[in-house]
Amino acid sequence: MSIFTTFFIAAGLAMDAFAVSIASGISMEKLRIRYALRIALFFGAFQALMPVLGFMAGLSIRDYISSFDHWIAFSLLVFIGLKMIYESLFLNGSDKKIDPDDIFMIVVLSVATSIDALAVGISLSILNVDIILPALIIGVVTFVLSYMGVYIGRNIGHLFEKKIEIIGGLVLIGIGIKILLDHL
Repeated sequence: MSIFTTFFIAAGLAMDAFAVSIASGISMEKLRIRYALRIALFFGAFQALMPVLGFMAGLSIRDYISSFDHWIAFSLLVFIGLKMIYESLFLNGSDKKIDPDDIFMIVVLSVATSIDALAVGISLSILNVDIILPALIIGVVTFVLSYMGVYIGRNIGHLFEKKIEIIGGLVLIGIGIKILLDHL
């Protein structure tokens, strides 16, 4: 998998965390660097860990599904992309606000926004892609976007929060189509 594709996957996966970070920035009374760093660190760490866990789970089934693995990767990425688009259009964004002092809430939101990365990890395993570099890139991209998201949310986030998740969903659908076309 090319580094270019890996960055697009990372950006697509990071959109949920980015949108939640924007929502948290909107909801903060007083923005502090430590709050932005805490949110970004948790989101980035979970986003890096989940593909590794998915990759390990995928290793156990890779040999059994190698003849149709590209269809599975395609299906997972399209499903995740459509889910992101649906959630951005039909779910209330105010449910995603973060209290930066509530570590439990940050962990729950970190897991919730990184479940998609677990499925991508399974796909990468099925496609026999080494997981270390993609996991690091996914984590770093999510960290950076989440950190920026808090600041953007505090200043102008209410203008485009939902559009970010739609773009992320479309990027993942596009990557799924690319994987399918490459293997057909």
